Amino acid sequence: MEQGGVGLSFSEAIEQAGDVFHRFPLLEVRGVPLMEPIALNWDSVAAFTPHPSDLLISTYPKAGTTWTQEIVDLLLNNGDADVSKRAPITVRIPFLEIFSPPPIPSGLDLLKEMAPPRVIKTHLPFQLVPEGFWENKCKVIYVARNAKDNLVSYYHFDRMNLTQPEPGPWDGYIHKFMKGNLGWGSWYDHVKGYWREREKKNILYLFYEDMKENPRREIVRIMEYLGLGLSDDVIERVVQLTSFKVMKDNPMANYSFMPKPVFDQSISNFMRKGEVGDWANHFTPEQARMFDEDYAEQMKDTDIPFRSSI
Repeated sequence: MEQGGVGLSFSEAIEQAGDVFHRFPLLEVRGVPLMEPIALNWDSVAAFTPHPSDLLISTYPKAGTTWTQEIVDLLLNNGDADVSKRAPITVRIPFLEIFSPPPIPSGLDLLKEMAPPRVIKTHLPFQLVPEGFWENKCKVIYVARNAKDNLVSYYHFDRMNLTQPEPGPWDGYIHKFMKGNLGWGSWYDHVKGYWREREKKNILYLFYEDMKENPRREIVRIMEYLGLGLSDDVIERVVQLTSFKVMKDNPMANYSFMPKPVFDQSISNFMRKGEVGDWANHFTPEQARMFDEDYAEQMKDTDIPFRSSI
């Protein structure tokens, strides 16, 4: 890509890929279902060795990934909005494990063209993160979102993301989520895996709900974790530039650069609502009861303080 030094611009690469996009099936890697192109290229992903200065942003899909990426990019660039619009978010912060049809470069292709320190995105559960991140003591920011809202957001994303498996009806999707039969596997295993290791591996573990409740406080936490000392004016600018409304209108962050055969935003916007508690508009009382019973069983061995409302 032009912006990433790989030749074509992001838009040109996607256009040249033409109509080769389709809903890829899931294949298991060490018991975790991943999109077929990732699974088929797994050895390359597992072999990736980061530089000790690299930063990893990890989330379960639709847990505040893009929001956190934009916050980090702005913090690292002193709140400069123009710098953060230098390229689409996918180019500025490559998606470690993603593989797309040629000529679209993979996350690994983009990373090869970038000099450390790099910011890297992943949805991999803790046990699949390449060992080099832990061996090199890289900083890792993990964002977790309450299960019900995460499920709702993922459902709408799978409706509009035409490269992931067909989500099917809402009622059936709830069961897929509970069983971990979605891309990147079980939400329960994902949030617990990073939580267990957060102190040992120096992981900054954040909650989406805390970020919505008091974005400035959480942005300061991220800033301090990154070892930065920015002025109050810069912090306030980052808060404003990463509000849901501003990001939804930012073409470098809202994924409007993705063509309709990939992300059909006429079905659902990539940045849909960004709310806490939207799950109540989707779950019937019976579905909520069933989900809560299963949740209590799956989370009985952990003390992660999730909130489904603020």
